[in-house]
Amino acid sequence: MSKTAIDSQSALPGVFGPLRGANGNIRITGPCGDTMEFWVLIQDGRVHRCTFTTDGCSSSLACGTATCTLAAGAPEAVAFKLHPEDVLAILPGFPESEKHCALLATNTLKAAISDYRKNTCPPESCASCEKECDSRKEKPSESTVPVPPVPTQSGLSDVKHKIVVLSGKGGVGKSTVSANLAMSLASKGFKVGLLDADIHGPSIPTLFSQVGTHVEQFGDTVEPVRASGIKLMSSGFMIDHPDQAVIMRGPLKMKVLEQMVHGVNWGELDYLIVDCPPGTGDEPLSVCQLIGFPDGAVIVTTPQEIAAADVRKSVQFCRKLDLPILGILENMSGYVCPKCGETVHLFGQNGGFKTAEKYNLAFLGRIPLDPNVGICGDAGHSYLEQHGESDSSKAFEKAVEQILFALKKEC
Repeated sequence: MSKTAIDSQSALPGVFGPLRGANGNIRITGPCGDTMEFWVLIQDGRVHRCTFTTDGCSSSLACGTATCTLAAGAPEAVAFKLHPEDVLAILPGFPESEKHCALLATNTLKAAISDYRKNTCPPESCASCEKECDSRKEKPSESTVPVPPVPTQSGLSDVKHKIVVLSGKGGVGKSTVSANLAMSLASKGFKVGLLDADIHGPSIPTLFSQVGTHVEQFGDTVEPVRASGIKLMSSGFMIDHPDQAVIMRGPLKMKVLEQMVHGVNWGELDYLIVDCPPGTGDEPLSVCQLIGFPDGAVIVTTPQEIAAADVRKSVQFCRKLDLPILGILENMSGYVCPKCGETVHLFGQNGGFKTAEKYNLAFLGRIPLDPNVGICGDAGHSYLEQHGESDSSKAFEKAVEQILFALKKEC
């Protein structure tokens, strides 16, 4: 069976399955034998939601997912005219022999919109409904089924505090810091969630020994994976194999982030920790906008100047977004030789401290380099639990205390 570029996710959870409150629905079997069923929720001339199911191959799943992603939020007339080439444009490397799946998906969407029009257009409407008739322009379309409003912040409505963990560059231990921050807060009795927003390089499943675990969907929401008393969400829970690359372009990627933020049943949380991708591009910007007014950011760096230079960009990123900075944490800050006790500064010294001093920011401390951090991470064990008396654990706990103090929360 051929594979598409995004079939590592059989389907995005938020667009797969029946849609409650839909006012357009159709099921079509294509010439290849694959069957697709589409649901649309159309209000005020726009496609508010769009979902699908299929009994077809991974190519059908990919095309259905892409079609729903493009249709959601689009004007009804634009979604109706969606072309297979529009779908294939966000599926790089799609097999030539299976492009008929894109045609089946767009035809099914068009038929679902036609079903909506048939149910809602008055008798005097134009026969084809390919153009809006005067009566529909004068009166907004109404559903024949009571339609609840589409929530924009439902997944985070019961989250008290949201903390984003940022880094100007990759390889500084940001995911390890995020995981240990979440585990430290959970050990103090707080209700904690951890969102792995790095779609292309998810690390959280490995750090929590949850590789191969998949999320479950109930209705319109996804249940997070639970481990170590923490609710987890990651793109790694939506792929078939941990080595499989998630290859997708901007629009689809942003839709995945939106679903991981608002389409997940986070429930009541004291803290949601968000492990952001490195840099200051689309993903961290979208995450900060999607979660809405984060309480603050923890910026992670290593001591050398090349890392500190990128951290300065992260500081400017936060200030542009009016995002409070809880502090800068200097990771991998010196290695203590277990034999002679000498501290060796493998990555230089004081890069994070100097940056915090320059911008008048809190310095959360130095986390010494400890091989056991990597060993525990690869094994999915809690470093703080297994090596609680180490210098690195003590330094990290002091950093957590400063973060809590900054948020005016007592341990």
